[in-house]
Amino acid sequence: MEDQIRAEFKKNNFVLVEEEEILQKCLTFCINYNLSASDLVSSWDLYSINRQLELVVSDAHMDAFHQQLQSEQKQAIIEKEQGLHSYTDVTMELIEDGEDAKEIVPASPTPQNNVHLDSFDATPMHSLGKPLELVTPFGKRKDKFVVHSTFNTLPTVHEIIKEKGEEESEDDVIKRVQPIKSCSLEILSSQPAPGCRYMYDRIEDKFSYLEDKIMKYSKAIVGSQLYEEPVDPSVASQKSIFAVGMICCEEEGRLKEKPIMLQSSVEHSGGQRVRLDLQKLDQFSLFPGQVVGVEGHNPSGHYLIATKIVDFVPLSVPDEENTRQTKRQAVDQDNQPADLSDIPSDLSLIIASGPYTTTDNLFFEPLSDLLAYAQRKQPQLLVLLGPFIDSEHPEIKKGALNRTYDDLFRLEILRRLQDYVEYMGSAARVILVPSIRDAHHDYVFPQPGFDMNIADLNHQITCITNPGIISANKVKVGCCSVDVLKQLSTDVVSRGIKNRMNTLTNHLLSQRSFYPLYPPAEDTPVDLSLAPEALQMSSVPDILIVPSDLTQFVKVLSVEGTSEEVKCMCVNPGRLARGEGGGHFVQLNFHGSPDSSSASVIRI
Repeated sequence: MEDQIRAEFKKNNFVLVEEEEILQKCLTFCINYNLSASDLVSSWDLYSINRQLELVVSDAHMDAFHQQLQSEQKQAIIEKEQGLHSYTDVTMELIEDGEDAKEIVPASPTPQNNVHLDSFDATPMHSLGKPLELVTPFGKRKDKFVVHSTFNTLPTVHEIIKEKGEEESEDDVIKRVQPIKSCSLEILSSQPAPGCRYMYDRIEDKFSYLEDKIMKYSKAIVGSQLYEEPVDPSVASQKSIFAVGMICCEEEGRLKEKPIMLQSSVEHSGGQRVRLDLQKLDQFSLFPGQVVGVEGHNPSGHYLIATKIVDFVPLSVPDEENTRQTKRQAVDQDNQPADLSDIPSDLSLIIASGPYTTTDNLFFEPLSDLLAYAQRKQPQLLVLLGPFIDSEHPEIKKGALNRTYDDLFRLEILRRLQDYVEYMGSAARVILVPSIRDAHHDYVFPQPGFDMNIADLNHQITCITNPGIISANKVKVGCCSVDVLKQLSTDVVSRGIKNRMNTLTNHLLSQRSFYPLYPPAEDTPVDLSLAPEALQMSSVPDILIVPSDLTQFVKVLSVEGTSEEVKCMCVNPGRLARGEGGGHFVQLNFHGSPDSSSASVIRI
């Protein structure tokens, strides 16, 4: 077993510092928690990414790693035994210290204004099948919003709400009466359309998509005049050559450094594959589906010995999608300024990603708290990414609800959003991005936006595709609710990489794709017959929102491959609800460029 653990760490490019001690402890973990060597190393991989560690395994981290394994096992037991309740430092606060206090089950908040939705039974959704006395009172926490981390400075973050039942002061009334500054809003991508047909994916569609990716990259490389014309890498040659192709696995399963295959285009090599020898490279990060340029030589015709890897699309060459007129949709025609140059590139946002309720009930208390916070901070744009009705929620998985998923979405989500925009006034804007985990929506990726009609509020509550790009005050915002960062982290093979999280996020920008991974993860229903261009970024957005189960962050990344420096503000807001406790969201103020902007990750 120790040999298996050692081999698994080595296969994933991890270096064991104190090998004997680490292997003994890892063997104990495998025995105690019934883990295989691959399961243990996968858990360590996530642990190291969340703490931004290098590819070095040291004995100093074993105790903290042990705690993570305990938490994972504990969560697995909770999911199996629905009657078992776990209290954490975030989810539970007793009413009085040292006294036994009964938990109070909060009722669903009553809407303050009349709504234009169909009337539904407004009975609070409680945890069906679970005794009410075991439901955690989410609203009993003393500190509601705590700043977890900041990027630059955020002047309004210090105003932290500490009491849920705080009465509205005269200043709050004056602040609410003053209208917020409206932002222009334009949808830059509208495919696939609601009601589209899917599950018609053919081999021809997959072939065309992959061939198109490689050919576009080749044309961009040639157009940049930085490299010579690509040639067939599978032909034996003593001289140095330059080839373009896609990284592939030789066999099923995770990508391994030996062997890594390079598949060239049909035009250059008839789609032939050749093995890559990476021994001469000190630094690289590769994953299946990544399109790269490779400098090297192939003396025998069997191995392409790489001396340099170019893993970015040159931005100095305009993409074909930019040269032709793309379909755009102005959301609010009446409020669009006549001259777009008059719009300031300033934008205030609050960004959150689902789930929006804790696993022990369907009260959607985290969403209510988020909207209360947004009412005080008054952002121009509230961006909410799914899942809204999470198919992984224990009560939804049991199928014991007394209403349909659509009814639950309209009653618990849309009604709250309707109250929010009515409270904020006509200048408030809400963006909804679906998720493949939404039980009431199409299970396909790329995914159409929600198809709904809200009387008199269509210009305020906007549904976009997943992935999707919008332009607000000339600020381009790209959104994708699929956890592509976590999927990349399990498939990437790297060497000499110091900051793995930055590298994972940079892969999306370098490949100019919301989902560059191929073949896709098993739980991601990619349909390449359905608007495959929706997965591509026609240009680098100013703000890229990629929610993930990995550690939340706000980073500014520079995009390679252009004489002018292009920067993007990458945001992982985390999850608004985690298990039976609160999670995180992001408050962001964009001022002209990512470097001059500010943001804060806030724990709820």
